Amino acid sequence: MPFFVDVAVGSAAVGALRLAVVGVVGSGGVGRGVVVMAQAAKLRLHNLHLAQARRSVLEGLDGAFSSGAITALIGANGAGKSTLVQALMGELRPLSGKVECSVPKARRAWLPQQLALDLSFPMSVEELVMTGSWPSHGALKGYCAAHYRRGREIMTRLGISALAHRPLGELSGGQRQRALIGRTLMQEAELLLLDEPFANVDSETVDILIPIIRQMADDGATIIVVLHDMDHLKRLADAVLLLRDGHGHWLAPSEVAAPSYLSTGGRHAGSA
Repeated sequence: MPFFVDVAVGSAAVGALRLAVVGVVGSGGVGRGVVVMAQAAKLRLHNLHLAQARRSVLEGLDGAFSSGAITALIGANGAGKSTLVQALMGELRPLSGKVECSVPKARRAWLPQQLALDLSFPMSVEELVMTGSWPSHGALKGYCAAHYRRGREIMTRLGISALAHRPLGELSGGQRQRALIGRTLMQEAELLLLDEPFANVDSETVDILIPIIRQMADDGATIIVVLHDMDHLKRLADAVLLLRDGHGHWLAPSEVAAPSYLSTGGRHAGSA
């Protein structure tokens, strides 16, 4: 479906509960990890080297995204955010190293930027939310009463119940983003990657979505959010992965002291 993509990242077993290091920096890193009490990480990077059109974009990237935590992915345009997202979603093969993930495929979700959505697709808000059951339930099976009940509960939580039968193309940016987040709630995603989820949405929607995303992490999900706004970072992030000069730098949110971290220092021009 062009408006929402569920993809595999790989698989591997992980350990039990422990004090997890969110980031262990490879070549060019800041030399220390960010420590939080969380479940053992289910998504790890091992000496990852990524390229686009034969040009190196990121190299020596190591680290782990802890379960039950939100990691903000930041960096300038061209720093490699989109490239890393593609690798995490299994759409870009590394030159070397690997992405390791133990979250079941049916519980992995990627919410792309709204600019990537096909608004001509004939689907209502309720229909979109209900498709969140497809990865585990199947796309060709009918929904049961429990599915519809959960879908209605989710739309109420997001404040979009009155829009249930409205086509996606008639929604505002904020309404559409609430519906898309509703789909991930319906899916009960355990790994969620959000690409600029607050771009072109109203402040009311931001205020609704931030505690919902926070609750998803508190319930154990691994969440990675591409961000460009310091206020959103401060309100959401437990850890930060800064991409700069071709390397990854793991930081605590308190270490991201200036907006320049979010807007300067890309290695290559373009959309990497």
